[in-house]
Amino acid sequence: MSSSNNRKFFVGGNWKMNGDKKSIDGIVDFLKKGPLDPNTDVVVAPPTAYLEYARGKLPSSVHVAAQNCYKVKEGAFTGEISPGMVKDVGGTWVILGHSERRHVFGESSQLVAEKTCYALECGVNVIPCVGEKLDEREANKTMEVIDEQMKALAGKIKDWSNVVIAYEPVWAIGTGKTATPDQAQETHDQIRKWLAKAVSADVAAKTRIIYGGSVKGSNCKELAAKPDVDGFLVGGASLKPEFVEIINARQ
Repeated sequence: MSSSNNRKFFVGGNWKMNGDKKSIDGIVDFLKKGPLDPNTDVVVAPPTAYLEYARGKLPSSVHVAAQNCYKVKEGAFTGEISPGMVKDVGGTWVILGHSERRHVFGESSQLVAEKTCYALECGVNVIPCVGEKLDEREANKTMEVIDEQMKALAGKIKDWSNVVIAYEPVWAIGTGKTATPDQAQETHDQIRKWLAKAVSADVAAKTRIIYGGSVKGSNCKELAAKPDVDGFLVGGASLKPEFVEIINARQ
């Protein structure tokens, strides 16, 4: 639908519940060695316990994200963190509504939207995640599911300039199955058309839509070549040196 040339390539690494100081030191080493394409925005999301440690060790060109945060500033919410806390330890991004938060922890689209709205108000950039499960794809309900998730977000987001949408087909996360480049392109194009219709043509043209779901060094270049794939949200491969290859997928 639109050329991706004016949208800066974006690669996020979601470390999920993995790692310790020693393994983070290893990740820092390969990211420092790089070289990392300067035309790619790079963000990594360590577990909360290691946000400040990772920020202190990583090159300044690599930004740090939390994997989740709550929708209020403070209070009796045991186990939660606020966007203000993320900022206080050097984080500038947060991943919200990851399929694991939705499907393992039962977070609703409404809650994800409320969290997104509050994080943006606090000056934290957001990677909201949308995507369908295998039975939904097989029933041709991909856009029906994404429509519900996007509607909730669009109802709460006033300014899209600090939002990067991650499309992650749930059936392709950690399964080794990847959407084909054509499948990824088709869904990204549909999400962009959705934005054009529901929000504005300008937001649709400028908002980066990244793909998440078993992205590896071996498939990243083919995916990155698609006009509406503006980058990746990488899981397991972000813990390995091949993450550098993925960051450089457009070179």
